[in-house]
Order: sequence, then structure tokens, then C-alpha cells
Amino acid sequence: MKKRTKEILEILDEQYGTDFICYLNHDSPWQLLIATMLSAQCTDARVNIVTEGLFKKYTSVEAFAQADLKELEQDIKPTGFYHTKARNIIACMKEIRDRFGGEVPRELEELVSLAGVGRKTANVIRGNIYHEPSVVVDTHVKRISNRLGLTENNDPEKIEQDLMKELPRDHWILYNIQIITFGRSVCTARKPKCRDCFLQKYCKEYKI
Repeated sequence: MKKRTKEILEILDEQYGTDFICYLNHDSPWQLLIATMLSAQCTDARVNIVTEGLFKKYTSVEAFAQADLKELEQDIKPTGFYHTKARNIIACMKEIRDRFGGEVPRELEELVSLAGVGRKTANVIRGNIYHEPSVVVDTHVKRISNRLGLTENNDPEKIEQDLMKELPRDHWILYNIQIITFGRSVCTARKPKCRDCFLQKYCKEYKI
């Protein structure tokens, strides 16, 4: 690991601690899978509001697999892109029921074979449920990793590969958790608080 990367991680650990936090509320692997699917182009806070009632209405994989498409669309409408999300959720839960005996699979290849599940969602499940070291590339990780010079790529899969090489395995999951907090509070997309940033000396875009 480069000295520069080591310093960045030490500062993030000092600022945010090293506890594993999942910002999406869930009580089971399938609930986290659905919540993560709903979080595409939507805030975790809004997803948590929607899933509070959603998981009381649909209490199992089977319940989602048998859900009425139009009704589910209305149930998840506040998360946006609800036509596609509802269709994928029903298809995904049917696959989990029929192919995996109702259990959310562990392996990356099996997860990404499910309807509506890409590498980001799969890695959220692998990291948070199965504690498999995984790099989750969301919008915060993509933006900030480029600003910090940890990658020069814009393709999420290439960024994932770069970070897996650059970061020690014990920080793969943790880095995402810390960067989400950092990206929401300091290094925001539109108006980053550069003067208040504790990583400004490592940022390619910081100008005094």
C-alpha cells in the first residue's frame, strides 16, 4: 500500500471510526437486497421511510414473489423508477425462491445473475450480510476516489478493481462506509466544503 493511501485511510479511521454501519434498515438478507435495489437513484433516508411499511406488508420472499405488479409499483413509488424496480423485485424474489430455496446467495456470480442485481448491489450483500471483503462503488466512492487519485477510471467495475489493488482487504467494506459519510457531509457533489476538508492535501481538485 502506498504511503499516501495509508495516510488517507488513517485519517478516515480517525474521523469516522472503524465500525461497520449499514445505512439501509433491514432484518434479513432479502430485506437488504430489496432495500439496496430501491436505493438506486434514491436516498437511503427515503428508502428507509418506504421500507418501514413495505416490509410489514410483504413479510417474506414468497410475499414479494407473489406481489401484484401495479400494487407494488404504488408501494415503492416514492423511490423513483418504480416501474422497473417493482418488476425487478418480483422477478428477483421468484428466482431466489425457485433457484436458491428462498435464501439470498453468497457468491458474486450468483447474485449478479438475479434480476435487477448489479455488482454494486451484490457487493453490498456480500459485505454486509456475508462479511466477504467487497468494494462497493456508488456515486460517492466514484467521485471521491477520483478526487483523491485512488483511481483514474469512471467505469464502476474498473474503479472496483483499482480500489481492490490500492486498499487493504480489511478496508474494502469500511472505505465505502466512511466515504459515504464524507461524501454527504464534506465532499459533496455540487458544493464540496473544500476549505473545511481534512483530506484537502490529498485532493487533485483542491485549489487554495
